[in-house]
Amino acid sequence: MANPLEGYRVLDVTTWFQSLATRMLADLGAEVIKIEPQHSGGDPVRGVVSQAELQTGKKQRNVAFEHGNCNKKSITLDLRKPKGREVLYKLVEKSDVFVHNLRSEPATRLGLDYATVSQHNPRLIYSECSAWGPKGPGADRAAYDRMAMARSGIMTIAGEPGAPPSYINGAIADHTGANMAAFGIVLGLLMREKFGIGQQVESSLLGSMVHLMSLNVETKVITNNEIARYARAKAPNPMWNEYRCQDDKWISLGMLQSDRYWHSFCQALEIGDVGENPRFANIRERAKNNVVLIKILDEVFASRPRHEWIDRMDARGDLIFEPVNSFADLVEDPQVMANNYITEYEHPTYGKTRMVGCPIHFNANSTSVIKLPPPQLGEHTEQVLQEILGYSWDDIIHLKDEGVI
Repeated sequence: MANPLEGYRVLDVTTWFQSLATRMLADLGAEVIKIEPQHSGGDPVRGVVSQAELQTGKKQRNVAFEHGNCNKKSITLDLRKPKGREVLYKLVEKSDVFVHNLRSEPATRLGLDYATVSQHNPRLIYSECSAWGPKGPGADRAAYDRMAMARSGIMTIAGEPGAPPSYINGAIADHTGANMAAFGIVLGLLMREKFGIGQQVESSLLGSMVHLMSLNVETKVITNNEIARYARAKAPNPMWNEYRCQDDKWISLGMLQSDRYWHSFCQALEIGDVGENPRFANIRERAKNNVVLIKILDEVFASRPRHEWIDRMDARGDLIFEPVNSFADLVEDPQVMANNYITEYEHPTYGKTRMVGCPIHFNANSTSVIKLPPPQLGEHTEQVLQEILGYSWDDIIHLKDEGVI
């Protein structure tokens, strides 16, 4: 079956987790050619050592690199050299998209700025994934995911009141930025199809995080109030909260319009007397007496294992709740599996390997699959030079001898 981006060629000069933007394009059918420097060992994420390896001393698979680079080809080019840039520009002529996350100064120095690159293909969609956006006094500051999370404000809303700023593991800002970059690239391709123009598409970690946090941000700028952190034991709506069960597993209640569910909820928990107590008669009364009610619910939920509470509340048919999954739970979750949110492919070295699949599904003539393992550094250099640019073996040998590839 055809994929949505089949037939598009993407040149990928991204590093670290911004490579996820181009992996998303690759998963949807685009041919992505990852361009890496041979002299420095390629994308720095190739050298990432996991926390598990640091703690145990045992060699681990480089999940960080695999995560962002499945379905890609890798070529090595020394873009510091004129002949390296010459090869790049020839590839630009035959490509649809060019993506990088360099700061503006090194991008310009290497001849990778939009003004230079677009001369070789005016229809090119040129994507610049920056940290802070193209304008402002800090536009060219270096950054990693943690810096963007810090500056975005998200660290101040995680955790309980009075807790120090909390970093959320998993490169949240990098992933949010990569998602927005991929979205911008697809929009750029759509505009090119409609209007026949190429253009520069800019996205940033900070801008993406501001957008992710837009409800919090707009609450501040419109009302001058902030959506405050609150302690679980003092949640204003006890039915919009988490509770620990007897087996030390947690359950999350999501009954925002709690009056609709209160009596059914109390029947499921067999606490009819609590349901009839005037102190808990409606959402306002429950908010006034929230601390007392949460203590009651803590004791109730602690009396049975989580699966029993799930069965009891499921039997009511009208309650909104879910288990708080660990990642061990998540990767076996039947909803995750049924929708192919985690998929499987055959890695040539490690065999069957599970990876996160594309969360977007199409109902006609399209599929998102992992076909290629993450490439070895420069694995496809000769193939790309021969098949796309028509270089001879003599040409390739000369480039190798000169340290260009």
